[in-house]
Amino acid sequence: MTPHRLDISTIENASQIIDPVFQNSPQFLNEPLSDLLGCKLLLKVETINPIRCFKGRGADFLVSQAKENRLVCASAGNFGQAMAYACRKANKKLIVYASHKANPLKIERMQNLGAEVILSGEDFDEAKSIAKKVAQEKDLRFVEDGLDIETLAGAGSIGLELIKQFLNIDAILIPLGNGALLNGVARVFKEKSSNTKVIAIQAAGAPAMVESWKENKLISYSHINTIADGIGVRIPIAQALEDMKGLVDDGMLVNEASIVEAMKLLHTHAGIVVEPSGAVGLAAILENKKDFKNKTVGTIICGGNLTEEQIKMWL
Repeated sequence: MTPHRLDISTIENASQIIDPVFQNSPQFLNEPLSDLLGCKLLLKVETINPIRCFKGRGADFLVSQAKENRLVCASAGNFGQAMAYACRKANKKLIVYASHKANPLKIERMQNLGAEVILSGEDFDEAKSIAKKVAQEKDLRFVEDGLDIETLAGAGSIGLELIKQFLNIDAILIPLGNGALLNGVARVFKEKSSNTKVIAIQAAGAPAMVESWKENKLISYSHINTIADGIGVRIPIAQALEDMKGLVDDGMLVNEASIVEAMKLLHTHAGIVVEPSGAVGLAAILENKKDFKNKTVGTIICGGNLTEEQIKMWL
């Protein structure tokens, strides 16, 4: 088997460098949800930090290694916030491209953190395509979440923290967007806890990554339809699919009603405000209870950026 492009030593190095504000996030067995679901449910909560999501880890590591003083990225909102936070700290300029339909709370937060935000395109993938073109024309570095190795290494530090405390996890359910979270965490588990089943979770309304992985070919869509904007990918990154080989044991798609139910359950039984993308792991358990019965199952609550309207509507 060809060696994986993400080395464990790179993840360990990242965990020494990443801003402590993003590290050692809460991780615990949630008993009320465990009783409700018939499994031991471990939650890794990545919402208790200045940008309310896991992406600060990869962005902080990337910016700390970057030689350039101006960077460009595209974002549905969370990666842009993470990059803005890291660039402000490192005194670097950042331009973020986001779609006209991006979450207004996330846009405002990116701007407040000092990024120049350009709204362009009808969805994330279109905004990304425009951002890449502009970066090339202006000879600026385009940072791509899920492709740049530092984004995977930063996310991998989550896996190191989980394994340090919990040795016998039967399955880990990981939200899958562009692949940084999945591939970073899965890399750690396959190296250090090979018996743990790694399961990638996407919304049924945006299934491109899971379908591409299952069919072993690139499958893209002309549009997607899900509330889980943080993992709403139409066009997979080919390298991210390559990275998944040998790391992922299964892929599951969850429906919108289950995502909302999972968000409500996490709010009621764990006191967590979670965005749709962060609830898909729990949604997968709700839809497949028999598969996880009596097992120790972990999931990563990867983000909690909701507008007031969304909180009223979903929680």
